[in-house]
Amino acid sequence: MSDKNVFVVGLDALNRKRLEHLRGAEHYRFHGVIEPSEVYDTEIFPIEDMLSRAEAQLNEFQDPIDAIVGYMDFPVSTMLPLLCERFGTRSTSLESLLKCEHKYWSRCVQREVISDYIPRFTAFDPFDDQALHKIGEQGLYFPFFVKPIKSSGSRLGFRIESPEDFEQAISRLCEDIGTISEPFNFVLDHAKLPEEVRSIDGGYCMAEEIIGGWQCTVEGYAFQGEIVPYGIVDSIRYPQVLSFFYYRYPSRLPDHIQEKMRELTRQIMKHIGYDNAAFNIEYFWDEVQDRIWLLEINTRIAQSHCDLFEKVDGVSHQQITVDLALGQLPDMPYRQGTFKVAAKFFYRVFFVDATITRVPTEEEIDALEKAFPGTVIALQAEIGTRLSSLPEQDSYSFALAYVWMGADDDTALEENYAQLAEQLHFEFEDIVG
Repeated sequence: MSDKNVFVVGLDALNRKRLEHLRGAEHYRFHGVIEPSEVYDTEIFPIEDMLSRAEAQLNEFQDPIDAIVGYMDFPVSTMLPLLCERFGTRSTSLESLLKCEHKYWSRCVQREVISDYIPRFTAFDPFDDQALHKIGEQGLYFPFFVKPIKSSGSRLGFRIESPEDFEQAISRLCEDIGTISEPFNFVLDHAKLPEEVRSIDGGYCMAEEIIGGWQCTVEGYAFQGEIVPYGIVDSIRYPQVLSFFYYRYPSRLPDHIQEKMRELTRQIMKHIGYDNAAFNIEYFWDEVQDRIWLLEINTRIAQSHCDLFEKVDGVSHQQITVDLALGQLPDMPYRQGTFKVAAKFFYRVFFVDATITRVPTEEEIDALEKAFPGTVIALQAEIGTRLSSLPEQDSYSFALAYVWMGADDDTALEENYAQLAEQLHFEFEDIVG
């Protein structure tokens, strides 16, 4: 059996290590395409240049190109169907991907089959002086949420409580939306779009009814027309704030709610025509109203969940991505890992800005990882960093470290993290709060 050449857009050292643990990895050769620092940059998205350089690199490769994959959001996720089409490798179609990533098109498609599970929504032009009036004409009133048609993480997303909030959000959107709209429009130009979608390009925004509740993510894949949800991960927030505390797998949602989410997932992804690729869908369960809301669809695995699946099921769910790209039924184990429950914790500081003067040393991190077997600690900041300069942060806190841990039950998991967190020593100066 000859080795398979698998090209990974934005491949970094952490994910190379994960990939090398996959089932069948001894028969795979992993190659990076585009430097990881570029695809992690959330300020600029030179997608046309990235595609050109990726194509040049792949054209220079002398052996067969068996698969092209990625595990990142925009621009990587939207590049993949274009690259795969050019090199004859497997991927879902660009149009089916855009039915997930174009937020307005996605809501319209969702409304066709699961209208009871989505919020009220409308698209608007942020440069239109009458935008707020037109949003009201569509039956959306304060509070509501606004974000670009193509968002990247939580960037340029705003909760709107008043006309003043809207004015401030519009000012930011008009100033910064071009960094997303221009590269996204480049992708849209390659797709066959219905006219009502083509007129709502990357420069538009979405206004949506506020939804909330117990948040979770259904991880799934499509293979030869079959939609398979294979895991649900809970997203737990810190008390009284919107910041994430940790992601937990497996979910503790009631069984009937999990099954309904799986049913909705199969229904919408089948309707979209998504195939031969991984995805995940974020949901809320409003416990008070006993109502499920679909928040958004992502056209990739959640990278944050890789270690959780490895700890509980035995291998990172990058297994899904690679197997599908090679045209194989995913060989994903179930509950064969070392732990019964796993989490990714976010070590945060709240409501202050400051300059970091000390971070945990390599020796301290090594000692903590040995004290809590299976633990992985990834610092997100270094000495001299101003907290407000950290990328991809929310409005309430700054994440200084990610901590992946496993345990036999939820109580032990949280207790172990509390002990570990007490020993993660950061120091600061020039504190503003």
